[in-house]
Amino acid sequence: MPRVLLLLPTATYRAPDFLAAAAALGAEVVVGSEQAQTLAGAMGDRALTVPLDDPEAAVEAIAALAGRRPLDAVVAVDDQGVLVAALASGRLGLPHNPPEAVARTRDKAAMRAALARPTGTGRAARQPDYRVVAAGADVAVLAAEVGFPCVVKPVSLSASRGVIRADDPGAAVAAAERVRAILADAGQPVGEPVLVEQYIPGDEVAVEALLRGGILDVLAIFDKPDPLVGPYFEETLYVTPSRLPDAVQARLSEAVAGAAAAMGLQEGPIHAELRIDPDGEPWILELAARSIGGLCSRALRFGTGMSLEEVILRHALGLPVDAQREQAAAGVMMLPIPAAGTLREVKGQDGARAVAGITGLEISIRPGRPVRPLPEGDRYLGFLFARAASPEAVESALRAAHAHLEVVIDPA
Repeated sequence: MPRVLLLLPTATYRAPDFLAAAAALGAEVVVGSEQAQTLAGAMGDRALTVPLDDPEAAVEAIAALAGRRPLDAVVAVDDQGVLVAALASGRLGLPHNPPEAVARTRDKAAMRAALARPTGTGRAARQPDYRVVAAGADVAVLAAEVGFPCVVKPVSLSASRGVIRADDPGAAVAAAERVRAILADAGQPVGEPVLVEQYIPGDEVAVEALLRGGILDVLAIFDKPDPLVGPYFEETLYVTPSRLPDAVQARLSEAVAGAAAAMGLQEGPIHAELRIDPDGEPWILELAARSIGGLCSRALRFGTGMSLEEVILRHALGLPVDAQREQAAAGVMMLPIPAAGTLREVKGQDGARAVAGITGLEISIRPGRPVRPLPEGDRYLGFLFARAASPEAVESALRAAHAHLEVVIDPA
């Protein structure tokens, strides 16, 4: 029986899906989390406290566990664990990404610098012009060098948190101040650099892929039908297969492969965000050494019904992988939080579930919990899922189901 350590941050949405995938493979799971597991005593070596914010200590704990009984794979399910997984896999002699490459994916300034270097093709990745703004630097001047409109963002956060469009120098200064407040709220150093980037107009897409020995296998391209023009960049609809022309999709795949090579990544899942300019050329916005976040992976099925999590675990364990996506169109809507306050209830759920094509609705925040929209917020209200014969039908089902929902929030 293969044995896999799953690095599961306590705040992750994804534990049930990865555990279900491991069970489908007959793999024994060791749960690694930054907080001590309630049943750790009863679970013995099937639970491990892993300080994800201290990679060296985390690797020592994992190595000690593997010394008692070997591990066949170490898999991070979210951003917080990717560096620890790479370091631990290297220590144990398992296939892995170079830790320095993974570290670049966790720092947007380092990512931009890596993407600016030419790869084997002799070309650098197409990406926005950018400036790294150190604490105390003149944001307005650096933003003007990039040009307006621009995008101000933290180098360390994810899921669009703290990402703000600015249309003039004053807005850029205000956005940077707001980003630093968000960093403080997230427990990050307020003195860390802020990134100012050129705003790229055009459609936005997400690419889900798997690296095997440095070769990129694109699993799915998601269209994002809702325009993402700012001032904040709250994602909602993801629909696959893409309705873009085949030539544009080929350029997207080539761009992601080149970006992964520029970053130095070799193995495992890739999640990339790109813009397509009016000329049909792709621009790299983000590249992560992990799979799609939240519960969005539930929109994907491969082979004879495999989940994305099973594909990832099969690759990590060296098992055969059928990465051909199912024929049906599918999609997910990340339900936005409309206002700050305390969630009272979400009405209309039965009506939303009854819409033709809807396959699931998960409200991931319990009533009575505080909620905040982007750019301060760090999560979505929940997820709607749909399957249908065409991308157009999927999009229509998701919009119709969302129209049934009424989110009741007591103001802050």
